[in-house]
Amino acid sequence: MIQDIHPHRFSNQYLANKAIGETDYIFHYQGNTLLLKANGEELAIPQKKDFPEISGEMESVFLFSLNEVSCFLVWDDLKADESRFEYKDISFFRTTNQKEIAWISVVGLHLRNWYLQNKFCGKCGSKTQHKNDERAIVCPSCNTVVYPKISPAIIVAIISDDKILLAHNANFVGNWYSLIAGFVDVGETLEETLVREVKEEVGLDVWNIRYYKSQPWALSGSMMIGFIAEADANQPICIDGKEITDALWFSRGNLPSHPSTISIAGEMIEKFEKGELL
Repeated sequence: MIQDIHPHRFSNQYLANKAIGETDYIFHYQGNTLLLKANGEELAIPQKKDFPEISGEMESVFLFSLNEVSCFLVWDDLKADESRFEYKDISFFRTTNQKEIAWISVVGLHLRNWYLQNKFCGKCGSKTQHKNDERAIVCPSCNTVVYPKISPAIIVAIISDDKILLAHNANFVGNWYSLIAGFVDVGETLEETLVREVKEEVGLDVWNIRYYKSQPWALSGSMMIGFIAEADANQPICIDGKEITDALWFSRGNLPSHPSTISIAGEMIEKFEKGELL
């Protein structure tokens, strides 16, 4: 999956009051694009030393570390030289073989979006500040502290003997199918969410629910919690026609286009195909 970047080492330990060093990585986003070095097919995150024209301190916040090199989100207008740099759509993470760059790029975007969405206090409206001793923002007026938003969501591989249920979401491009998934609602256990989402989206009853594994999915600020469940393929499938436009049972060797193994959905589907999803 996308977070599996061995032998590279990712650390989200927050380093308080860390200043940018010359060899530290600079993350500068414009919309859903990230500034990268123009280096042919190879992806490279810029370093502070790549911007000698900027004197003094950059307006920045520490993000995380990769291979013990600090990574910073920078707010300055860098006026990057187009012959040396390019803004690349973050969707590159789906196709690049440089998994470590893909991973830190989407996690950085998760944090950048969170900072942008919390520039002002949701309680009193005052302008917020970065909290110096941890990854959080604080309101100087009412002392409200806000931590990065992470939304829990379930994703489930529904199995019936040698078949798996896959669904086509209205937002999918082309003839593409994936697993049933949905966000946890207030007052629900993960298992209750699973039962509700499956019933709402495809009208099936499921049982023998067991945990698979989890995956942080930075693009939606989610924590995807994977499960396997069983169902009777003879049950009628009832889709809502809005969120889910089609849902079918598929056998091994006859699977439709589906997510790649950078996602937990793709990994679970591939494991089913190999007979390894137990």
